[in-house]
Amino acid sequence: MSIIIEAFKEEYLGEIAAIYNYYVEKTTATWHTQPLAADEMKKLVVSDNEKYKTFVVKDGGRVCGYVSVREFKPREGYTGTAEIGIYFDKACCGKGLGSKALAHLENYSKNAGLHVLIASISSENAGSIRLFERNGYMKCAHLREVGQKFGMRLDAVIYQKILD
Repeated sequence: MSIIIEAFKEEYLGEIAAIYNYYVEKTTATWHTQPLAADEMKKLVVSDNEKYKTFVVKDGGRVCGYVSVREFKPREGYTGTAEIGIYFDKACCGKGLGSKALAHLENYSKNAGLHVLIASISSENAGSIRLFERNGYMKCAHLREVGQKFGMRLDAVIYQKILD
């Protein structure tokens, strides 16, 4: 494996949209119910605030996933807190890339002055829950039946990590 993690560039938009839209169409990992067009995907991963960034994960030159750190809430009191997201091409899951990408995101977040990272996860997403738990995130909330997709009511679990 030749893993490279680099800042998102617009040229990667189609590849990361395809990765994300797989989860939209086939899973409850995200609660979007319709695939996102390129302009909608761009709004999801690009911020005007330099503190919030998206990174692509490449294996052997191929984009196989992306991770993002984005605004948690648009209030001044939350400036030290961010929400994170992580999505990988299904074929790249289970290879340890998630932990590497998460470590990169945490290092970036510390340098950006962030104190707490929060991950909101569908309670059905056992793989993501394992990833975050393995990397020191603690479950801090379980929100019952707050979402719905594919005719089911879904729970969200919130994990957090204090960086310093």
